[in-house]
Amino acid sequence: MFTFNPAFEAPTGSPIRELFKYLAQPGMISFAGGYPASDLFDREGLDAAAARASQQSTLCLQYGPTDGLAVLKEQLAQLMARRGTPCAPQDLLVTTGSQQGFDLLLRVMVAPGDVVLVEQPAYPATLQALKLQQADVVTVPVDGHGLDVDALAALLEAGTLRATPKLLYTVPTFANPTGATLSLERRIALLKLAARHRFLIVEDDPYGDLRFSAEALPSLLALSERVPASHDWVVHFSSLSKIVAPGLRVGWMVAHAEILRRCVVAKQTVDLCSSSWTQAIAAEYLASGALERHLPRIVDAYAVKCRALCDALDAQLPQDIAFHRPAGGMFVWARLKAGGNAADYLRVCIEQNVMFVPGVAFYKDNVDVAALRLSFAAPGVEDIETGVQRMRLALERFVEAR
Repeated sequence: MFTFNPAFEAPTGSPIRELFKYLAQPGMISFAGGYPASDLFDREGLDAAAARASQQSTLCLQYGPTDGLAVLKEQLAQLMARRGTPCAPQDLLVTTGSQQGFDLLLRVMVAPGDVVLVEQPAYPATLQALKLQQADVVTVPVDGHGLDVDALAALLEAGTLRATPKLLYTVPTFANPTGATLSLERRIALLKLAARHRFLIVEDDPYGDLRFSAEALPSLLALSERVPASHDWVVHFSSLSKIVAPGLRVGWMVAHAEILRRCVVAKQTVDLCSSSWTQAIAAEYLASGALERHLPRIVDAYAVKCRALCDALDAQLPQDIAFHRPAGGMFVWARLKAGGNAADYLRVCIEQNVMFVPGVAFYKDNVDVAALRLSFAAPGVEDIETGVQRMRLALERFVEAR
């Protein structure tokens, strides 16, 4: 009846959001969604920021500049400076969540058939966006220290790629889904590769502030100032979704002026501008110092939750599930030691009122069907411990049925 763009002939939605229907199941404990903990939202600070923003009705209720409200861009530039990555407000584009920024970048930079590199396993929305853009996606493996830069170098030197890659997507700090952090040595090596082979590094950094152990590492954008000829080849994305509230839908990108200029034009055709109301709230919140005061509470709580999950896995499933303890972020990447399909195991877990995301959701190819992602951010400590107990009961039934 209808003729669709070929990319939308048989579209598939987010495999993670497909699990949301089970949240309505009474008593369900979810390790699935990468949601921040609702009880850790700074309601008082955000309410105060909203009250102050509402006094500036011509600012927060009117259309705003496509690239973002000046007051917010100034605060985001200061936040970047505190993170060790100084930039000017004009170097920033405010987006409706960092996912919009990635979509704009693809529209500007990637034509159908262009080669794009992606770490694997990867954030599913990234794979989905690249598929809809009809990119030629080539995966690069990761390990416990993040992207395997040696494997990337070998791939680039082998001459087997159909064309020079346009970009490489990575979450170098507390990655989703693996929780891994790219080492300093690998960060420097990656920047050198980008400069030599002239491809963009897309650095997605929504979790970097959620560090509860180990020493902080500079972002790729910050390091690019020290690696010759690499600075222009880094596009940096970040967001307030994980550290303030996802409902604000405030993200931003830092990139070369020519990339930003084109992304602004692309954004004008999408939403004209991100919500002036939530931008104004975010600006007031950041200007008040509320984030600096409240963030330690979030980090401390996630440290406790992460420890609770990892300790419970060690206690309840030591012979059955292997995993890495992350130094921050929101995720634990695990694997069924005896193999087996995590998607099949999930079905048994749902019967026990506990759920997670099977690893297949994070792969384009060479799928490890035994892998799974657990998010410790949203559930409370008691629910985490109960949830792992349910996982143990489900695994017993899963093994019996095999």
